[in-house]
Amino acid sequence: MTEPTDLAVPLPPKVRLVVLFGGQSAEHEVSCVTAAHVLRAADPGRYELAPIGITREGTWLQSDDALSALDAGSALLPARLEASGVEVDPLPAVRAGADHLPVVVLPLLHGPHGEDGTVQGLLEVANVPFVGSGVLGSAVCMDKAMAKTVAQAAGIPQCKAFSLTAAQGTAAQLAAKAETVMALGSIDFPVFVKPANLGSSVGITKAHDSDELVTAIEAALSYDDRLVVEETVAGREIEVAVLGNSVTSRPPRASVPGEIVPGHEFYDYDDKYLDGAAQLLIPADLPPDEADAVRTLAVEVFLAMRCDGLARVDFFYEPDGRGWLLNEVNTIPGFTPQSMYPKLWEATGVSYGQLIDELVALALERHDRRAGFSTKR
Repeated sequence: MTEPTDLAVPLPPKVRLVVLFGGQSAEHEVSCVTAAHVLRAADPGRYELAPIGITREGTWLQSDDALSALDAGSALLPARLEASGVEVDPLPAVRAGADHLPVVVLPLLHGPHGEDGTVQGLLEVANVPFVGSGVLGSAVCMDKAMAKTVAQAAGIPQCKAFSLTAAQGTAAQLAAKAETVMALGSIDFPVFVKPANLGSSVGITKAHDSDELVTAIEAALSYDDRLVVEETVAGREIEVAVLGNSVTSRPPRASVPGEIVPGHEFYDYDDKYLDGAAQLLIPADLPPDEADAVRTLAVEVFLAMRCDGLARVDFFYEPDGRGWLLNEVNTIPGFTPQSMYPKLWEATGVSYGQLIDELVALALERHDRRAGFSTKR
């Protein structure tokens, strides 16, 4: 199946594309790899590229090594970038060049301080167009506990889960509370314990008994002060990529669905990024009516969560049970050519380079629409 890739708005002849990477999260390394691929794929005739790295401590740096490699030819870019170079002030750095070119920021920052609405808020205040969801959509989708609350209110089917906070006690006390809630909600071991605000499966543990539950809670609380305990679903893992803006003359569209077949007990960080044991099946082997159903549901989730630009919507599929169950929404999904989001669009007829162009166009469309709002009483 293929779909047209007409852009949201016509792109200007040239755009200064600020690529933010690195960041203050456990997903720093993933971001550095993603940025190298984006810089390599972006059309230099269309974009003036400006890579800016953010260290684990939060310092913004102009990536001089990346700029030198780009000047010599993108093929000389390393496999991953380093957040190194000359320190810059965030707002002047993202606005630089706006006097002669339109500027769009592409935040490739996974996890806290990047995917959670913080950087998006900075860019909104700076009045700079950026790729992806705004403050609300980013924050809601980053916080797994809040996302489940919103999904429930919107009537979106999802697996059984509940949240706990560090303020409720020690890991052992939280584990006891969790087992009480599990008994009341008919949730059996094994369960997944996840930090509420993190991605790439970092900090996630599958707990098979009471002792493992305590250890899993300790691990999750080392990353966040809020965690989610979730039932294990014996279903297939299906993902759909969505592209578009929530408010637009054309509705967001969904890619063909793909399936993850984990190489480990579950689709963990090593499975995603290190040993490559997982299989990505694109398109997923689904009956046509079910493929259409999950694509429709993915767009419904995208709209309910106030997403813009891009999102990867992950589902569980119980063909002989509850059907489609929402797992989570990623507003800045993995974006290397080998990542699920670009691969899903490639299978739907949108190349990696075209995808970058579409996202930049969507960023400009969203910014232009919001710039037209009245500020008068």
